[in-house]
Amino acid sequence: MTDWLSPEEWTAVRLSLLVASTAMLASLPLGLGVAWLLARGRFWGKSILDAAVHLPLILPPVVTGYLLLIWFGRRGPVGQFLDDWFGIVLSFRWTGAVLASAVMGFPLMVRAIRLSIEAVDRKLEDAAGTLGANPAWVFVTVTLPLCLPGILAGMILCFAKAMGEFGATITFVSNIPGETQTLPSAIYTFTQVPGGEAGAMRLTLISIAISVSALFASEALARLASRRVGAT
Repeated sequence: MTDWLSPEEWTAVRLSLLVASTAMLASLPLGLGVAWLLARGRFWGKSILDAAVHLPLILPPVVTGYLLLIWFGRRGPVGQFLDDWFGIVLSFRWTGAVLASAVMGFPLMVRAIRLSIEAVDRKLEDAAGTLGANPAWVFVTVTLPLCLPGILAGMILCFAKAMGEFGATITFVSNIPGETQTLPSAIYTFTQVPGGEAGAMRLTLISIAISVSALFASEALARLASRRVGAT
């Protein structure tokens, strides 16, 4: 692949994989917690939380990126705090691309996990509770294994969304080669220069291959998890 792609194109591929993988893994703990709250929780403001989680799917990605820039930019309230106290800068850095991709992919992850948790038979959880298990242990030993296919599906959906994210990312972290230029940004750049069609096509084929591979992997892992859950 390194002979087929130029160094700049290969850098965009590697950066996209890094950003998407980091966004997926960083979103997982919070995604599990929010999905459980939406599936099982009964509290005031649940509908507000649900709306907030799904808001990035409704808003134009550029709006989401602009809001991230306002809040997490160096002069933003959160961004300035992170910079002053921890030396963490998100805007115009690859870590900011991770944040933008995670925000855009988070609703898809939460929805898949939430539906999987809601499909778990409550009688199994109640049975574990009557045997003396506390709620946290019930979740770890009963609920989590049963909803594993949904968790895997949510992770893959988040990864795929992060791989294809463009609007929020380019608004928040710009299009800096080697730092924030992911596959969609690189494809956009190629389409704006004369003679860039070949590079755009190569990266498009790479994007399709990665997305299809992710879908196949999701289906295979979900089937494997379902078989193991059924065997138990």
